[in-house]
Amino acid sequence: MVNKEIYGQPSFVLENELVSLAITKLGGHMAPVVFGAANDRQICPYYISPWQDENHADMPAEVLVPLRGDFFCLPFGGNAIRYQNQKHPVHGETATAEWTFVDSEEVESGISRLRLVLDTNVRKGRVTKEVTLRDGHPVVYQRHCVEHFVGPTPVGHHAILAMPDEEGTFAISTSPFRLGMTNPGVFGDPAAGEYQMLAEGKTFCDLREIPTLFRDPAVVDCSRLPLRRGFTDLFAVVADAESLSGKPAWTAAVNTSENWAWFSLRNQKKLPMTAFWLENHGRHSFPWNGRNQCLGVEDVCSYFAEGIAASASANLLTEQGIATALDCTDDSPLDIRSIQAAVPVPVGFDRVAHIDFGDECLRLVSGSGLTVEVTVDHSFVLGDESCR
Repeated sequence: MVNKEIYGQPSFVLENELVSLAITKLGGHMAPVVFGAANDRQICPYYISPWQDENHADMPAEVLVPLRGDFFCLPFGGNAIRYQNQKHPVHGETATAEWTFVDSEEVESGISRLRLVLDTNVRKGRVTKEVTLRDGHPVVYQRHCVEHFVGPTPVGHHAILAMPDEEGTFAISTSPFRLGMTNPGVFGDPAAGEYQMLAEGKTFCDLREIPTLFRDPAVVDCSRLPLRRGFTDLFAVVADAESLSGKPAWTAAVNTSENWAWFSLRNQKKLPMTAFWLENHGRHSFPWNGRNQCLGVEDVCSYFAEGIAASASANLLTEQGIATALDCTDDSPLDIRSIQAAVPVPVGFDRVAHIDFGDECLRLVSGSGLTVEVTVDHSFVLGDESCR
């Protein structure tokens, strides 16, 4: 059932002693999420768009109405072009339509779960959303089972983090990647009141040196955010499978002013890429109006944010053997999993340099040598049980 209205949206609520979360009925957007809910150090890492108490009647895209936190996208991307006579909304019906409550229960001692379901119409299918909390784990476990929805599709999680004001205080890092690339086309169009800083379709091998449109600076450090105010940008990295040795791929963001770290874990075989959306007051059309400052950390199988037509066709990434769409069949439902977490870190914890995976735990290791241990069942994202 819908528990309460939160930031203008009817929402489902799930909580335990370490995590409290809300998921909007419309679009299934997860926020607010409070990590350390019963502790003195509470962390609220996710962004909530500033127009929640405003009139939504003229929103240019349905996904913008509840826009917040993390949401599941099927098909991921803009979907501006029809694909096989299908016209999907931006980021798909899973991010824009109403979810139906199934149950919320303690599935076993210390493990609570919220389950929602959505029947898609543009392409017929059923998506079951399972969100699980475990006692002692400062972690949100998410699983989406996609049944039917036959054909290729881009898919992914669209996490949006609240970004601090001071330049360079948000430290971004990832597991090793085989390819980094800026958005292959225009991302911020001045004709639409948008402005971008990064070059189009340029490769890079280090987050600290990403090419720009300018001569000076020719490259910028995107491992330390926010950058210069007034721009909106997109770039992506593709995980290096060989270096992972069967462990999850990861992405991390450290708020060095508030001393907390957020991270996500994924199975790179299903979600090989993380796209970073840098929004720093760079969009001036409605409803943005130059007021949004946030960071999208989007774990996906997709051709950037171009949508199903581009992702299901040959493109710059598929030419390099990188999948940009997953195949759905009646006999083989998709099972997409994500772990997202946030924990306090000590003063001086500058960035996540690497993650050491142990038994039912992991260790965040900073560039400065400090460590934080987190209780988490990281094997969850590599699981592949039947959705049925």
